Amino acid sequence: MAELITGAMGTLLPKLGDLLTKEYKLQKGVRGEIMFLKAEMESMQVALLKVSEAPIDQPPDNQVKLWAKAVRDLSYDLEDSIDRFMVCVDTHEPHSFMGYVHRSLNLLTKGKIRHKIGVDIKDIKSRVKEISERRDRYKIDNIGSKHIGPTVDSLRLSALYDKAGDLIGIEEKSEVLVQMLKDGDELLEKQLKMVSIAGFGGLGKTTLANVVYQKLKPQFDCCAFVSVSLTPNMNKIFESMLNQLDKKNMNIGKDNWDQEQLIRELREFLQNKRYLIVIDDMWDKTAWKIVKRALIENEYGSRVLATTRNLDIAKEVGHVYQLESLSIVDSRKLFYQRIFGGEEKSIPIQLDQIATSILKKCGGIPLAIVTIASLLASKEGNPNAYEYWSMVYQSMGSGLQNSLDDLRNMMRILSVSYYDLPPHLKTCLLYLSLYPEDYTIETTILIWKWVGEGFVKKEHGKNPYKVGEDYLVELINRSLLQPAYIDSNKMVTSCRVHDMVRDLITSFSNDENFLTRLGDQQLVSVPSKFRRLSLQTSNEEVIQLPTESLSHVRSLTVANSAFSLLPTLSGFLVLRALDFSGCREVDDGHLKDICNLFHLRYLRLHQTSVKKIPREIGNLRFLEVLDMSDTELKEELPSTFVRLTQLVLLDMPKGIICAVPRLIPSLSSISFLRIAVETLGEEDLQVLGSMPSLSDLDIWVNDPTKGRDGRLIIDNGYLFRCLTKLSIGGRTDDMELLFTQGAMQQLRTLKLCFRVRDIMRQYGGLGLENLSSLEHVCVQTISQDKAEDNAVSSAILKSLNMNPNKPTLEVKNILSELILQLKDIIKDLSKLSPQMQNDLSLPTS
Repeated sequence: MAELITGAMGTLLPKLGDLLTKEYKLQKGVRGEIMFLKAEMESMQVALLKVSEAPIDQPPDNQVKLWAKAVRDLSYDLEDSIDRFMVCVDTHEPHSFMGYVHRSLNLLTKGKIRHKIGVDIKDIKSRVKEISERRDRYKIDNIGSKHIGPTVDSLRLSALYDKAGDLIGIEEKSEVLVQMLKDGDELLEKQLKMVSIAGFGGLGKTTLANVVYQKLKPQFDCCAFVSVSLTPNMNKIFESMLNQLDKKNMNIGKDNWDQEQLIRELREFLQNKRYLIVIDDMWDKTAWKIVKRALIENEYGSRVLATTRNLDIAKEVGHVYQLESLSIVDSRKLFYQRIFGGEEKSIPIQLDQIATSILKKCGGIPLAIVTIASLLASKEGNPNAYEYWSMVYQSMGSGLQNSLDDLRNMMRILSVSYYDLPPHLKTCLLYLSLYPEDYTIETTILIWKWVGEGFVKKEHGKNPYKVGEDYLVELINRSLLQPAYIDSNKMVTSCRVHDMVRDLITSFSNDENFLTRLGDQQLVSVPSKFRRLSLQTSNEEVIQLPTESLSHVRSLTVANSAFSLLPTLSGFLVLRALDFSGCREVDDGHLKDICNLFHLRYLRLHQTSVKKIPREIGNLRFLEVLDMSDTELKEELPSTFVRLTQLVLLDMPKGIICAVPRLIPSLSSISFLRIAVETLGEEDLQVLGSMPSLSDLDIWVNDPTKGRDGRLIIDNGYLFRCLTKLSIGGRTDDMELLFTQGAMQQLRTLKLCFRVRDIMRQYGGLGLENLSSLEHVCVQTISQDKAEDNAVSSAILKSLNMNPNKPTLEVKNILSELILQLKDIIKDLSKLSPQMQNDLSLPTS
């Protein structure tokens, strides 16, 4: 889960414990060596976590980094060896005569396998000893951290001394904040009011807060501006606050005062004062709670302004001002201003294209624009300016180590958000380097990929998708992910990574050999071992895969254009996650080969040409995520499908009809299920309702009324203990659903994809008032008649108004949405250059 920091330790250590059980019947000597390995690896895990906690301004020495890399590689190799052993030993033959024969033959084979694991363990034990000796030999634990120039805090606080007037739009923004701090009636004006500025690093939060501070200072009895930072020294912060507020006594020695005394002194001093305090760069809720204890609530109209990158902390403070990135127009103004000394002077034509690329990469972040523009201004008027600008642009995406000094310092400021993340979120964020620049990421797919990769921690009482959803929300709140689309239920359905963040995490990913993308970026060197691999081009010169390096690949993502260059799948010996989505060349033959990748946890074959699932699918007993959506599947699932007992997600196309009573009961771990059925009857509902983990059900009914005469009544007889989201649709209009009292008691979101109006006309309602936890209903229509849509809304709202929860309603017209999407596509295409439009055979404007 914290794989970036501790390698495979999180999953390896429990497996070492499992090997010690009687079930695996290992020899006594081998068991002793496993106990030694487990103890050593636990010690190394602690050391790795310690290395990861080094301050951003004092990163570990290179010797320490090399040692940590060796430990992580060792953990991966040991886990691969154990997994190969477990796959071979944990085979369960059917209880039949042939099963007896196979079990008898396997006794001989398993003896050889146990001998092989013993040899592997001895080999790894020698590597563990060598690494441990290296740790002692080079005194890894005692090597000090190295200083790398100015601290991040000093670089960040230099923003206070920038010419604030030079920053585009800061006057208007400061006036909005001043008004927010002043707003309220006479009574509220006397109360303590707190406002926070939230936004991504480099947007100018500190500069903006300082402008507001300077404007308001004369109106208050005493003022202070303090910076908290990522690793706060609370005593120093309170001392600074006291010295600024009480200048008469600033020379009184406070060095020996503890935190409680400092807080008491502050509260006593502020008790009868109208004060203004800026708390800059808040990172932690605990630190904010400590600071807040010193801010006494009096009736003198005191004000507090805080800045933070974390939206959760901003909300804790009080009213939130969300600072946005600059528009492209304002970005250009700021860029020109810094280079040419004024926005009126136009940029030379030969630099226009590279300037546009630079501004796109900056993405409206003032810190990035000012840093780059200041570098370029030094070459203004130089005949070789184009070459220099090009070099600067290339440096923007080359990582911390290879950048120019000013760029490196800028990236260090932005990277503080990354260093503040807990280990599991660092791993999830780095995984986003998988996606190309400007890619819109579907959040559902991303979260399931995190689950399949093993990044999501198990939490008692929560399914893995919900835990992953929490991760996504936290990355958004920390301003590291940007929502691209938020639905009417206030859920983020797609997101993007800012170009600057993507450059940062790609750099970290390359440094740590976390994920390798081949095809759309310049790698300084190709690693000798791939752990996660993404192939993105059909250019053979770009993709040259040494066969021996494939045996270590745990995750493989392939674009359609790169599929023809993919080596045989049999070379991927320990593959756990495979994404072939969109690869039309993938067919039934490839799926048969995939079924021999026994370690697979995640398999996505969305929009491939697979027509049939083979019996060998039963080999994938560890599979947790299986996405077959939009494939060409026609035949029923084979009987061996019931062996996939670890499945958490099953996403099937509408073209294949699943037999619910025959297949589903064995899939007890499933939390997300999307299937098509011939009809939906009482037996089907009974089976689906008894699934203990099912939280999200998307079901398509081919013939809703087949085999029954009356309405399909869903009552409390069908348990659905965990179901929070239901989507139901069908080919015909005869769904005839009715929810009665006590039905689906956990259901919060309901999506209806059939002609609801006909049911409302015939029966008067669906019983939506009986769904006790319902929060949101979405109805899909394909009508071109707005009056019909309005009639549907009115009829359903009557029912929802009788529901104590007062659920919200959304009526989606699919045809209207398609038209809007087409308009957006045309709009995007129109932004392309005339040459690109010509290449795509588009009419130029």
